[in-house]
Amino acid sequence: MTGADVTKPLALDYAGQSFRYGRLVHADCFEWLSRIPGHSLHAIVTDPPYGVREYDDRELEKRMAGKGGIWRIPPSFDGCATRAPLPRFTALDAGDRDRLSRFFKEWAVLTVRALRPGGHVIIASNAFIVNLLYAALVEGGLEFRGQIVRQVRTLRGGDRPKNAEDEFSDVSSMPRGCYEPWGLFRAPMPAKMTVGECLRRYQTGGLRRLPDGNPFEDVIQSGRTPRRERDIAAHPSLKPQSFLRRMVYAALPLGKGVVADPFAGSGSTVAAAEAMGLHAVGCERQADYYAMAARAIPGLAALGGKEMAGWP
Repeated sequence: MTGADVTKPLALDYAGQSFRYGRLVHADCFEWLSRIPGHSLHAIVTDPPYGVREYDDRELEKRMAGKGGIWRIPPSFDGCATRAPLPRFTALDAGDRDRLSRFFKEWAVLTVRALRPGGHVIIASNAFIVNLLYAALVEGGLEFRGQIVRQVRTLRGGDRPKNAEDEFSDVSSMPRGCYEPWGLFRAPMPAKMTVGECLRRYQTGGLRRLPDGNPFEDVIQSGRTPRRERDIAAHPSLKPQSFLRRMVYAALPLGKGVVADPFAGSGSTVAAAEAMGLHAVGCERQADYYAMAARAIPGLAALGGKEMAGWP
């Protein structure tokens, strides 16, 4: 069965594009997750946007009426030149924190509906809001299963105190970032069901071991995204294929099923699955990113090199 056949039921009536193993749909992920057949996804690997902005009761009423509002990803996300900058996560006020928590709690509720029991969620975050994200996902019904640490040196942190750099030259306001946290969650399994039983019935419940037979590990060395990948997909938060291919590989314990990325962005998760010969579906609501992903997925999937060695 081709990827287009496997993922076709997940396209519904949305505009989309199919690839060898997967598919991209142009849709709002909250709406999409609420409409696809229940328990139709085996795993989710995603890097959501974390921007926040001021919302009022009128926007909440729009969401309740099914007319959009707060729960649709605002066009100011993701740091593009024509959009508002990302927030200072260290200075979120109580309203910002509440909105972020409610956003991901509702997303988790829809995710539990869409995932097969025992299906894993691997979700990118950052050190400043990871506590809010994890608490919201658990409140929404997902089980916390640990954290994957992507070791990568970033440009965040390490600066001297603003406007007091000379006075306190031996002080940093916060440490220089050297890792990126990815939360590991799982949709609840039926009561008293073992992982073995879940694997037999749903093809979910565990994580796939490495090709050499060793267990999947939760600390992964990862450089910054290579230029050749950024040349294909000029997305501001593009993650490297060498890392994402490991995530989609691990997320499908039996090497079959459908892994989804509800915040597809440039399509890098779908591309990683394509490269691994795994079925995937990406959902993206922003027209410019959807168009970018449609172009970029084949090119990213075709990349090889020494950093990919050891992966089938």
